[in-house]
Amino acid sequence: MSIELENLTHIYMKGTPFEKKALDNITLRISDGEFVGIIGHTGSGKSTLVQHFNGLLKPTSGKVTVNGIDVTRGDLKELRKHVGIVFQYPEHQLFEETVYKDIAFGMVKMGFDDDRIKRNINWALNLVGLDEDILEKSPFELSGGQKRRVAIAGVLVMEPNILILDEPTAGLDPQGKNEIYGYIQNLHRQTGNTVIIISHNMEDIAKIAHRVIVMNEGRIELDGSVATVFREADRLESIGLTIPQISVFIRKLKKIVPDIREDIFTIEDAKNELFKILKRR
Repeated sequence: MSIELENLTHIYMKGTPFEKKALDNITLRISDGEFVGIIGHTGSGKSTLVQHFNGLLKPTSGKVTVNGIDVTRGDLKELRKHVGIVFQYPEHQLFEETVYKDIAFGMVKMGFDDDRIKRNINWALNLVGLDEDILEKSPFELSGGQKRRVAIAGVLVMEPNILILDEPTAGLDPQGKNEIYGYIQNLHRQTGNTVIIISHNMEDIAKIAHRVIVMNEGRIELDGSVATVFREADRLESIGLTIPQISVFIRKLKKIVPDIREDIFTIEDAKNELFKILKRR
């Protein structure tokens, strides 16, 4: 179970004066169970890339295979059972009278029986930290953070083994952001499913992802562990990105505290490292 791209190129409006090459000869493999962060500035190709993973977009050239299904020639209905995408501001897509109907919408369309739908809804609600008493409310009565979680639950009920989230915390306050990321991490721990998050926020990706893919002008600029990618501060800055601010602070602090580790990319890691140094002194 994996995502495999071979020489993927995607050109929007090919053959017109508005032709734009959004992806340029990308070869990539994402294995089952990975937690991947994709980062890059606006227009770097992040969203175009992941929309190939469930056949929303087709390659102009090259090949995309997801869980053994070729997105160009395979069964897209079957493919979309495997891959769930939560788009940016997914709450804007809520439309039903009740939360229950909104979350159940996809399963109803797929012909699942009522018992299975109820089981899956309760499971998804638990994963996103919502109580069952919310089900009969109108989604439009909810807070912004609750709407976001309802929208995510509407994808989770389909039990995809690959979950893609495009800027899942956009527009949320810090508490709402931390809650959403906590639920996503919990989902990954519980299910072992592949999780792919698109974000422009380096701190968020450093905190939750295990592997980081950096996009630039339709190509993969960097690909590796959080530590491997964020060590490339100069290269990231050359394409308009920056390492997490806490890492910048730690580098400056190292001039005063030489024994502090440099591979620190989150506030939590910085706190732990400073406590260790204080204990040694």
